[in-house]
Amino acid sequence: MSVREEFDAWAAEGREQGMEERHWHTVRPILARMPVEAGDTVLDLGTGSGYALRALRERGIGAAYGLDGSPGMARKADGYTDDGAVGFLVGDFDHLPFADDSIDHAFSMEAFYYANDPHHTLEEIRRVLKPGGTFYCAVNYYEENAASHDWQANIEVEMTRWDRGEYREAFRDAGLHVAEQDNVPDREIEIPDESAFPHEGFESREAMVERYRTWGTLLTVGVAP
Repeated sequence: MSVREEFDAWAAEGREQGMEERHWHTVRPILARMPVEAGDTVLDLGTGSGYALRALRERGIGAAYGLDGSPGMARKADGYTDDGAVGFLVGDFDHLPFADDSIDHAFSMEAFYYANDPHHTLEEIRRVLKPGGTFYCAVNYYEENAASHDWQANIEVEMTRWDRGEYREAFRDAGLHVAEQDNVPDREIEIPDESAFPHEGFESREAMVERYRTWGTLLTVGVAP
C-alpha cells in the first residue's frame, strides 16, 4: 500500500484529529523552539490536519505550506484552516515543489520516516532551505524507543527506523549542520497507577513511564549553511 492510500484511508476514518491530539503534547514545546520570525516562510512535511502551521501562524510567520502525500489529509487540513496565507499541497517528500533557497524553516512531526528515500528527502530539504534555515525533524518511531518497534506491524507503508546517530549522520551527509538533538518528553499524557496495568499495550507502568517521560519524541535540528 502506498502512503497516499494508507493516509487517505486514515482521513476517511477521521483519524487526523486523533493524530493531532496525541502529538500536540510534544509538538508544542518543539514549535516554541523554532526561531521563526515575522514574515518567514515555513514548510510542514506530512502536515496531517495542519495544526502545526496554524500554531505557527499565531507567531506571525508569513507564507506557510503544508505538504502531505494524501489528498484526503490535505483536503481535511484545508477545511480546518481559514487563512489565506496557509496553503496545502499533495506531494512527494522526494520531489519538493519549491525553488532552491525559498523556505526559511521546515518542520515534520511523525512523518519523515515514511519517505521513500529519506536520504534524498534530506537533500531536497537542504535544497529548498535558505542559508541559515532550519529543519526541525520530530519522530516517535526510532531505534532507542523500544515501545515503538511494533508499529511497523500495524501499517502497510514501509517505515525507516534510524537511531540517534543515524539521524545525525544522514543530516550531515545531506549538507545540514546538526544544531541539536534532544529527547522531548511527553509530560502531559496520564500514566495510571500500577494496578491498571497491563494498559494500552504496556505490560508495566515502568514501560509506559519510559516511553513517555524518558524517550518521548526524538528531535533532530538541521541548519542549512
